[in-house]
Amino acid sequence: MPCQRNQNRSAAETRPVTIERHYTRMTPGSVLIQAGMTTVLCTASVEESLPPWMKGQDRGWVTAEYSMLPGSTAPRKSRDRGGKIDGRTTEIQRLIGRSLRAVIDLDALGPRTITVDCDVLQADGGTRTLSITGGFIALVDAVAAIAGRPDHALPIFRASVAAISLGLVDGELLLDLDYSEDSRAQVDTNVVMTGAGEFVEIQGTAEGRPFTLAQLEAQLALARRGIDHLTERQRVALGDQWPF
Repeated sequence: MPCQRNQNRSAAETRPVTIERHYTRMTPGSVLIQAGMTTVLCTASVEESLPPWMKGQDRGWVTAEYSMLPGSTAPRKSRDRGGKIDGRTTEIQRLIGRSLRAVIDLDALGPRTITVDCDVLQADGGTRTLSITGGFIALVDAVAAIAGRPDHALPIFRASVAAISLGLVDGELLLDLDYSEDSRAQVDTNVVMTGAGEFVEIQGTAEGRPFTLAQLEAQLALARRGIDHLTERQRVALGDQWPF
């Protein structure tokens, strides 16, 4: 019997997605993105300098930071203090940074740093994947605001990027898991893909029982459907700023 999902979604249906650009005014890229009850604020800040380890280079750098605010979960999540970041946070912000760098030409960016901050306001599953999807929109707006790039005629984005979660829940393959589904999934997978259908990263984990190659292939095919939908939402949200 098919799983009864929140919001009466089908197994292959994403949560409703809303995107609001220019949500704050202090950074050139600012996006409030929501999927179901998961809400993330993504901001992109530009610095006309490079990290010390890149001193003297002509190419740029894109990095990311991720945080779950104390009120994003129940019970309350303790605030990170004194520079101490837990392992999960470190892993997620590295994933976000890798995903965004995969689709941008750092040489065309020039010697500057863009930091994409992803702050989870409310968590109900899929916070890392939604951060990537929203972070890309914030990154596009930040790049559009930069004056004096080395070569304005050189395309800076190679592709768009978005991410989606999915998994096997009670033996059924479901797309875009919320927390109630993720917490009981036998297989939990996050897929990062470009809008052109290329894979950036696949994170798949079995809980208690291995999964087959056929099940993996089914997950990747379903992920592609979800990414296609999210890419279209990104395109509509960016409008004239869509870089392709």
